[in-house]
Amino acid sequence: MAKTSGFKTKSVSTTTATTRQKAPPKFPKSVAGAVRATLDKKATDVVVLDLRKASGFTDFFVICTGANPRQINAIADAVDATLRSEFGERPHLTEGIEKSQWILLDYFNFVVHVFSRECRAFYELERLWGNAERYEFSDEE
Repeated sequence: MAKTSGFKTKSVSTTTATTRQKAPPKFPKSVAGAVRATLDKKATDVVVLDLRKASGFTDFFVICTGANPRQINAIADAVDATLRSEFGERPHLTEGIEKSQWILLDYFNFVVHVFSRECRAFYELERLWGNAERYEFSDEE
């Protein structure tokens, strides 16, 4: 997935103090598509939390940060457009469009969270789901 998808991934264990590298998991194509769409719109700090072993209500969280309300909306729009056109998937719930500080797109099996930097720091979803396997993504070669 890392080479063919055009982005690199780094696994980070949240249960130990050190960072360790390992092969990325096989994410569903729609999750990989959502990650690609966020990176295409220059989202920062793109992370996927694998909640399958963490007793979550969904399988994955895709979490990213936008620099301002316009970029946050553009990221969410790109995810929506990519998943509709490539996979025929529509979010079952969309929240936060009005304020553009935290946009949530719920696809049942995974949820995309597009945050402002301040809102992401306040809610700390990665800390709340600290027992989930964490994968960081970058579009750097």
